[in-house]
Amino acid sequence: MIQLKRILFPTDFSSLAKGAQEYACELADKFGAELHILYVAQELTILPIDPTSTIVERATDMGQVAASAQSCLERCLPADWEGRHKVKKTVLIGSPIVEIIRYARDNEIDLVVLGTHGRTGLTHVLLGSVAENVVRKAACPVLTVRAKGHQFVMP
Repeated sequence: MIQLKRILFPTDFSSLAKGAQEYACELADKFGAELHILYVAQELTILPIDPTSTIVERATDMGQVAASAQSCLERCLPADWEGRHKVKKTVLIGSPIVEIIRYARDNEIDLVVLGTHGRTGLTHVLLGSVAENVVRKAACPVLTVRAKGHQFVMP
């Protein structure tokens, strides 16, 4: 028998993530699982124009980014749904792939549910895929949800 105690839903607040959120919430509801919602802010740096310079700057104030993301997390679930379920919301700073996999391991997550762009060709080669890397490297099962195609959760 499959038992899911903890489900991780990493989000980037995109429309693709919203579709995956429906699956994560429905599965958490059906299994009585704790839902973990994770946002990972990727720190960007600005490299100096002068290649001999050793000064590297942050592109943005990560504290402000984290606070904004936490505010978005607080509003991402309907209040009535959240009131009936155990939910943990977390913002981390780092590489999304690394932090999602680490979070899943450290919190004994049973299932990761995330959206995927379904990129192919050159776009896939250049941009890579967070979902693909999480599928390959996570220690637990991963459900990827595409925006188009057959859906088994009714809106």
